[in-house]
Amino acid sequence: MQITPIRVGIDNFSYLVQCTQTQKCALIDPGNNASEAMKFIGSKNLELVCVIDTHHHRDHTADNSRLAGLYCCEILSSVEDASMLEDVTRTVSDGEILMVGNMRLEFLLTPGHTPGSLCVLADGKALFTGDTLFIGDCGRTDLAGGSNPQLFASLQRIKSLPDDVIIYPGHDYGEVPSDSLGNQKKVNKTLLAGSMEEFAHIP
Repeated sequence: MQITPIRVGIDNFSYLVQCTQTQKCALIDPGNNASEAMKFIGSKNLELVCVIDTHHHRDHTADNSRLAGLYCCEILSSVEDASMLEDVTRTVSDGEILMVGNMRLEFLLTPGHTPGSLCVLADGKALFTGDTLFIGDCGRTDLAGGSNPQLFASLQRIKSLPDDVIIYPGHDYGEVPSDSLGNQKKVNKTLLAGSMEEFAHIP
């Protein structure tokens, strides 16, 4: 597996996740301009199998239709967020597995930022968290469909994953672009919160 982070706009992250044996790949959160991702796909002669939207906000999904038209690839989202998107061709459920070449992508439903926010666990080693978990913080819950209790529960689920999983967030908001979950468990204030009450009072 090879992971290529691509900065989109000021601070969004898009990720190309590639099976190095078959050259098939998935693009996670294309953002509002997938041109750099498209250049990379062309330069490496990759086959784009699908686009995965971690949630429905347009700063993560606006270039879905262009990619679908050019590559005839599937556009995937959660069932819960699909109604907010125009180009979804397939919905995925919590715990569902998708093979892209020899890569195993597992979808984890992690509501809170939006009702249908997804995290994607690739080969048990890399977790693409969208706007659920950032480096040093977590996603906001004050937009439509956001929920503090749901987000707290989702963070507890992420905390149960192995420490050596690497976190790849949807925005470059932290001191580093990515980090191990084990380190984030030690320093991320939102993961350190031991109760819903404590989580709700984090500044």
